[in-house]
Amino acid sequence: MTELVVISGKGGTGKTTVVGAFAALARDAVAADCDVDAPNLHLLLRGEVVERFPYHGSEVARIDPGKCTSCGACARVCRFDAIRSDGEVYSVDPLSCEGCGVCAYVCPVGAISMEERQSGWIYISRTPYGTLVHGELLPGEENSGKLVSQVKMRARGIAREEGARLLLIDGSPGIGCPVIASLSGAHAALVVAEPSRAALHDLLRVARVARHFGSRLFVVLNKVDLSPRLAREVRAAAEREGMVYLGEIPYDEGVTAAQLRRRPVVASDGPAATALREIWGKVRKALWN
Repeated sequence: MTELVVISGKGGTGKTTVVGAFAALARDAVAADCDVDAPNLHLLLRGEVVERFPYHGSEVARIDPGKCTSCGACARVCRFDAIRSDGEVYSVDPLSCEGCGVCAYVCPVGAISMEERQSGWIYISRTPYGTLVHGELLPGEENSGKLVSQVKMRARGIAREEGARLLLIDGSPGIGCPVIASLSGAHAALVVAEPSRAALHDLLRVARVARHFGSRLFVVLNKVDLSPRLAREVRAAAEREGMVYLGEIPYDEGVTAAQLRRRPVVASDGPAATALREIWGKVRKALWN
């Protein structure tokens, strides 16, 4: 099984559009949406949830009122003002608690315990194009990298069970923890860029991160006709960095029309669909030849 991660240096470059097209064309792939802060691949692929699992990525303090002596030690050391007192009764504000555990450490009578807090969900969905595993971090929660790792572990297990040839991962934009978790163990990374100065800068950053994990590096340039001059600069930069340039996708209003219908762009004809089919052919050759 080959693991391909599709990433981008910045948001809005068309990463999920590319993943959706590849999922529709592959026919023997399991997909995973590892952009857990803003997952949307299930919308594009019309996923129907068949299983879901709670994700516990953090802890919250709890005060046992039967043991608490109202000494106030916990409130004095809490840097997040999460310990509240109503007279001699102390309690924890779960929205303010960061789960650091200092209050439990200093409590002289052991009245404070740390309990797991649900931080999100992991979903398994069926789509017309195969199985999709996706995660969702709840608002205000942290440890998105840990959630990404759990999504990938489930997706890998399902891919092995189904005998899938490809695990196709929709990563997060940028170079943060969820991107690092997405790239860990991947055979190849495809960076979706666009012809802009910011995208060029971010392409080089994300390429360095991917190279750290030993992934083969590919580049696709989306909305290439928006700036031919900057498109040439992106191509030149990719060559200097030793990245394999797979092709270009023109700006096409048909992409938006397909998204509104909740269809991968390759489900219909158009300039972008034609380009993505050609790029997928190159991806297959690069990965398996």
